[in-house]
Amino acid sequence: MPRRLISFDPGQYYHLYNRGVNRENIFIEERNYWYFLFNLERYLLPITDLIAYCLMPNHYHLLVYIRETSEVFKTSEVSTAMMRLSVSYTKTINIHYDRVGPLFQGAFQAKFVDSEVYLGHLIGYIHLNPVESGLVEKPEDWIYSSFHDYKNLDPLEIIRRDTFRDLGGLS
Repeated sequence: MPRRLISFDPGQYYHLYNRGVNRENIFIEERNYWYFLFNLERYLLPITDLIAYCLMPNHYHLLVYIRETSEVFKTSEVSTAMMRLSVSYTKTINIHYDRVGPLFQGAFQAKFVDSEVYLGHLIGYIHLNPVESGLVEKPEDWIYSSFHDYKNLDPLEIIRRDTFRDLGGLS
């Protein structure tokens, strides 16, 4: 298996995303979205802050900040956490829906966020994804995203509020 070309450095932002095999849905019903978020909290949030996210029927977008810790950080930690998230979620979906094989189209994709301008663009892009896809008319109508956290509507506990304050997103 080829090695990931991107390294994950503490104190940096990354856009992580993936989609279903053949662009098929990865979320079949409402509880699937919540189970994915549960696993996201379990595997990824111990080493990252979740800045923005959007779960779409056939793909997801995560904007994360790699925490700076006093412990030695290994770049493989993010990849391992994402692999555990993907494998755990796929196994559960396969069991519950009597299916076999991969759910995701390969390993997750990652892009380094290299500027504040790109960071701001990405937050908007992630939250507007359901609107651009024609699923809803307004981003606040899509409940499977962090848009509500930016508007102080029904904040999800898995979002770290101090990170939003640092970005000027919350008062």
